[in-house]
Amino acid sequence: MQEEAHGHGYSEHKDDLLKRLRRAEGQVRGIHRMIEEDQYCIDVITQVSAATKALERVALALLDDHLSHCVAEAASEGGKVSVEKLQEASAAIARLVR
Repeated sequence: MQEEAHGHGYSEHKDDLLKRLRRAEGQVRGIHRMIEEDQYCIDVITQVSAATKALERVALALLDDHLSHCVAEAASEGGKVSVEKLQEASAAIARLVR
């Protein structure tokens, strides 16, 4: 489900999110390089864990913005849209914790 043209909940934090994603992207490139250079497997796993946590922080920030913006707005409107947004958020949370 896409958000309407009035904006996304993360719009105010877009620069921070992009910074975090660039950092995670750099970590993934570093992991690639480590494997190319036959680095010790535990060191590679440590870096994979760090990159995973970085992406999880991005996802949690996006979820927080979604709840406080999109879901809260839909809840104030009530009705079918409200139920859909709550179900959508619940499904996103379930995907994050798997």
